[in-house]
Amino acid sequence: MDDNIQHQFVSELRTVITRLIKKLRKESVTVQHLSLTERSTMALLYQYKELLPSELAAMEKITNQSMSQILNHLLALSYIIRTDSKTDKRKVIISLTPAGENILLQMRNERDKWLTKAIEETCTPDEQALLKQALIPLTKIVDFE
Repeated sequence: MDDNIQHQFVSELRTVITRLIKKLRKESVTVQHLSLTERSTMALLYQYKELLPSELAAMEKITNQSMSQILNHLLALSYIIRTDSKTDKRKVIISLTPAGENILLQMRNERDKWLTKAIEETCTPDEQALLKQALIPLTKIVDFE
């Protein structure tokens, strides 16, 4: 692929993905008061059940200080709980509260419903199959360091 065509393709792909992310964010009225990083932090806690603040910061690629601010906000909303580590009393384990888990699942459900409807109403069966096939290379791109 020549450089101009490659550059145009990459730019168009980035634009479409960015616009899709913005649309998905708007489709969840439940958590509009949360930042993207706060939502992502909650998703990590849902996935891993318990994490140290430093682990969360590393996974989100932010400073420990920034993660501390995020955790303070989530704690104020009663979405997370801090528990002293049983093995090292200097460490605190972070996990989702039932309320935090419910909010996260509600947000995902709202977005999934919108995306399902959008795909069903705008894409042909062949286009839907193409989207499924595109998940493999898109996942590789997301996992690229």
